[in-house]
This record gives sequence, C-alpha cells and structure tokens, in this order.
Amino acid sequence: VGAFAIREYTEAVGVMLFYRIGEFFEHKAVDKSRGQIMDAVDMRPEVVNLLIGEEVQIIPAEAAQVGDILLIRPGDRIPLDGVIIEGGSRLDTSPITGEPVPVPVGFGDEVTSGCVNTSGQLTVRVAKPLGESMVTRILDSVENAAASKPKMDRFITRFSRVYTPFVVLLALATAIIPSLVTGNWTHWIYTALTFLVISCPCALVLSVPLAFFSGIGAGSKIGILFKGGAALETLKDITSVVMDKTGTITKGNFKVQDVIPLENATRHEILSLAASCEESSTHPIGKSIMEAAKDENVTYKTPENAKEIAGHGSVITIDNSEILAGNKKLMAQYHVTGDYPETTSYGTEVFLAKDGVLIGAIVIADTLKDDAKSAIASLKAQNLHTVMLTGDSETTANAIAKETGIDEVYSRLLPDEKLAKLQEQRSKHGAVMFVGDGINDAPVLAGADCGAAMGSGADAAIEAADVVFMTSNVEAIPQAISIGKKACKIAWQNVVFALAIKALVMILGLLGFANMWMAVFADSGVAMLCVINSIRAMKL
Repeated sequence: VGAFAIREYTEAVGVMLFYRIGEFFEHKAVDKSRGQIMDAVDMRPEVVNLLIGEEVQIIPAEAAQVGDILLIRPGDRIPLDGVIIEGGSRLDTSPITGEPVPVPVGFGDEVTSGCVNTSGQLTVRVAKPLGESMVTRILDSVENAAASKPKMDRFITRFSRVYTPFVVLLALATAIIPSLVTGNWTHWIYTALTFLVISCPCALVLSVPLAFFSGIGAGSKIGILFKGGAALETLKDITSVVMDKTGTITKGNFKVQDVIPLENATRHEILSLAASCEESSTHPIGKSIMEAAKDENVTYKTPENAKEIAGHGSVITIDNSEILAGNKKLMAQYHVTGDYPETTSYGTEVFLAKDGVLIGAIVIADTLKDDAKSAIASLKAQNLHTVMLTGDSETTANAIAKETGIDEVYSRLLPDEKLAKLQEQRSKHGAVMFVGDGINDAPVLAGADCGAAMGSGADAAIEAADVVFMTSNVEAIPQAISIGKKACKIAWQNVVFALAIKALVMILGLLGFANMWMAVFADSGVAMLCVINSIRAMKL
C-alpha cells in the first residue's frame, strides 16, 4: 500500500513476489524437518484385532485392555506393547529404534508398538494400554517439544515482542518527522518502508526453533528421542557423562566367562553338577549356568533332594553325594576343604564342592555391549569426562572401567549415593549428563542437567529422562551430545548472521543508500539462508 502510494509499482510487486518465494522455501524446509518426527502419527493404531476364542473382533485401539489377546498378521504394525504368546516372526523395528535389520521374535518375547510384523502370524497379550504404549509416548514427546522451549527460543520470542513495536514506531517517525521538516514525503516514506521491510524479525523467529526442531528430527532418524528443544540445549554445556553399568554399558544378561576344574574334576562334570543345583533356580546366575550347560550339550541329573540357602547358594544330593554350589560363605558354613582357585576373569564366582571337598568354580559376569568401547572413545574425543556408578562389586566395576576406558568408577552404591556422586561430579566438572535404565536410576536421571534413559529400561527411568535412546546402544550417547551441540551452534549462527545483516542494511537504509531490493534480501533472503542453515542440523 505504501509503495503504491508513492508510485513505486515495480518494487511493490517485487516485495510481494519475493515474500511469496521466501515463504515457499520456508514451508518446504519446515515440512521436511517436521516429517521426520511426525511419521510417528502414522504408527498410532486406530483399531486392533481382538482374539476371543477362535473369533476375531475389530475394536478401537483405545478400548483394548491389559491382558487382551490380539492377532497380528504378516504386514501388520504392532498396535500396542505386549508379549508374544504364540507364533514366531521377524519384526522391522526401524520406525522405533532406527535399526534396519529385522529382529527375530518368538514365544515370550516383548514387542513394542510401532514395529512391523514382516513374516509369521503372531498372537500377543497386551501389556500396556494405548495411552502408555511406545507410539503414544513418542507422540506425546513431539507434542510437548513445542512447550519445552530452549532458553534461546524463549529469548527470541521475548525479544520480538519488544523489537517489533519499537521498529514500527521508528519507521513511522522516519516517515513523518523528516517529511514535516523537508517536505519531501515520497523520499522519507520510501526510506521508512525500506527500513520496515529490513527490520522484520522473520529470520530469527523462524530459524532458531527450526534449528532445534531439525535436531529433534535428526535424532528420531537414529532412534534418539529428545523431549523438546530444552533437552537439546542442555547438551551443549555437558562436560561430564555419568553412566550406570548394568543395562547401560553392559547388556544386563549374565554369561559364564570361565569354568575352573580342581582336583580330578573335569569341565563337563563341573557344569553338570552346577546345572543339577540350578535346575529350578530363577536367579540370573542360575539361568546363565543352565544356558552354558545347554550350549555345551552337558547332561545333568535331577537331584534327589535340594535346599536353597538365601544369599549363599544351593545344597543338593545326587547318588548319595552332597553337592554344594554357592559363594565362599556357603563353603565356610559346610566346612569345605581345598584351596580357592585364582582367576583372571572378573565377575561373580560360584564354587562347587562334593562331599566336603572343593572341586571347581564357575565365573559368571554381565557382558559388555558391542559398541561400549567405541562409544567411550567417542565421548573422550569430545573432551568429555566419563564416570561409571554401579551397585556391583568393586572388582567387577574396575574391570569394566578398565576395559572400556572410563575415567572414574564408583561401586557398591545405593540410589541415594548415586545422586550424591552425581552432584559431586557437577561441582568438580560442571554440567552433567546421566545415562541409566533402572527404576533405581529415576532420581539420578531427574537430578542431572540432562538425563538419558535406555529405551529397554524401566518406565520410571524413561519418564524421568530428557532423552530416550530407543536402540539402547551406548553409541547413542556421543551421537546425542553431538546433535545437541550442532543444533545450538546453528541456532547461534542464525542469530548472529541475521542481526548483523539487518543492522548493516538498516544503517544504509536510514542513510538513504539501501533500496527496497536490499530490504527484501535483508528480510526474506536472510530468512531463507537461515532456514537452509537450520536444515543442516538434520544431517548427522
């Protein structure tokens, strides 16, 4: 309207044309980054196949209850979190974890909503209703991302509220006051309009949140779920990464590391007797012994009678011989004779005795995740201090720390002691990221500057965390920090670039050296460049 009033028709058309071109590219950029995250919307089921006897009923997904039996055919998406009670298949978990290789599943395996059943038919018992399933948690996180604005984003919003009315009033003053003095209304209205176009804060208001949104999209592609831009922003200041051991650095599944026969016993005999002792055990150590016996095709006898002593081990009778399997306390209680073996393996030792004589030992330990060493090396390459907190024994904790290259390790800690150690690290090194997976880690996750939970962990831990690693890979830790730092760096680049260009062209405009074409570049052109720069945050 102003341009038409002073008969600058070509510039009026030019401004509108470039604004529309700028808006087109802005929408394209926003849609691209939003698409990475909002793919989750398609994963939310509308209906499920409820199995009642032999009959299948189609009911709304929100009507399914915990304990309901669902039929999932080949090609179907898993609608709700549950447990397989019949059938076997391979699941495409890439929508949730980013892992491209289909995962084999069968009876007793847990399945996560959002994954695709690629082959066999499955019957699944619902473990969580729709409101608590993984897909809903992802969607809630996306919806809350806008509410959880980073400090920079909130600053830009407050800045714009003051900045916009100020420059409008300044433009009016530029148009009216000099015109009243000089009488040259056309020149000063043109200068004021140029100034108004230059000062439009689109580049700041759009590109800063887009940089964080692109970072969230980049994480979602590889199974890292950021709960808003604030979570990304905290990562740029992290100086120390504190990790739990079991389920975070290790797989959380015990395996037999070493079998040490003594006297005239053989490896086969040690495993066979240990399997007889642990036949009915539900303890992870007992299960690992049974798995080792199965893997080595070791046969074992069912004991004539068995007694389990809590915190010590088992006592059984086979062929009129008394067999003990347990720790040193059990051996001392039954006055077992013999020298305890020395082992180079770390882990829990289960000693075997027959008729009061020590005949061997089995060393059992949690196994390291395949990417643990490389992930710790990546953290160190980012100049981050690494710490491990665990409730496990000092020997095991030190061995794992040495093998992975972790800087500091603290063992035999209770949950409240972990929180105290975290605060100690913060006072020594600065902002701290904590990574855990258990219910006992929830207080520490909430107390950290940035809490991250393994997606395979407890719901309480996932709820308390700012970041969730759906793949449960250790490598996700340095990747998340790298994405956070990159998104923040790009956001600041946009702020500095936009303000510098605008300030320069504003000065030129007030001095009469900038025309409308320069003004359009200072607004739409700068906005487009900042938007394109923001999209770089999507590239890992």
